[in-house]
Amino acid sequence: MFNFLKGFRSFIFDLLKSKELIFSLARNDLKSRFAGSYLGIFWTIIQPLVTILVFWFVFEVGFKSAPINDVPFILWFIPAFLSWSFFSDAISTSTNTMYEYSYLVKKVKFRVSVLPTVKILSALFIHLFFICFIVVMFSIYGQPFKVQYLQVIYYCGATIILLTGLSWLLSSLAPFLKDLTQFIGVLLQIGFWITPIFWSAEGISPKILMFMKLNPMFYITRGYRDCFIDGIWFWQRGNTNIYFWVITAICFISGAIVFQKLRPHFADVL
Repeated sequence: MFNFLKGFRSFIFDLLKSKELIFSLARNDLKSRFAGSYLGIFWTIIQPLVTILVFWFVFEVGFKSAPINDVPFILWFIPAFLSWSFFSDAISTSTNTMYEYSYLVKKVKFRVSVLPTVKILSALFIHLFFICFIVVMFSIYGQPFKVQYLQVIYYCGATIILLTGLSWLLSSLAPFLKDLTQFIGVLLQIGFWITPIFWSAEGISPKILMFMKLNPMFYITRGYRDCFIDGIWFWQRGNTNIYFWVITAICFISGAIVFQKLRPHFADVL
């Protein structure tokens, strides 16, 4: 445990020391995703917006879905959907980080543990735009501003901590498990449907709900709705906070340990 704490302190120090390089890599990563296309970086915004537009048309125009808790379906949908999009984007891109930056991994003096942070930061740039988009959408629909909007900072930060642990774990395993990327893609599809994005946790039996709360994104997606719709502070969620932070701590520590153990072997398999 002492070695882990020492290594984590060293990681934070290197992260701060290399912040300019990390921001530069994150910006380049964002630009390179759609390099050569006419709209370039704007595709990162257009794709989620088109998805939201499709869901709005299908459920509000086509199915004429009734408001949920007196909130139009699209407003109920987008906070959870966009929080999931941030998580999904960061996980899917960070898994292959070691392959993508193999030229840096093979450099002896480069702190490889900061590379997954580049992918998370790249996804965060997009997510910050969509947080503003959520606020604008609620304003267009005439929803009053709530001070609870500000706690989206807390939920966004909680997502980043969760992503850091998971990205360390997955990116360190990917060079050794060639099918991991495809497996993660399948898990993300399943995770989308078992997370309360399209459905509400209300009405679910307490026993099943307790099991569903073990999914950390249950906490995050509901938290985003708490910010923008229900006006509930995170400390009012009681035991759900404990579930999330215990699971996040396990992911974070496990990811750090596995990454540290496998780091010396990355150059051999890349």
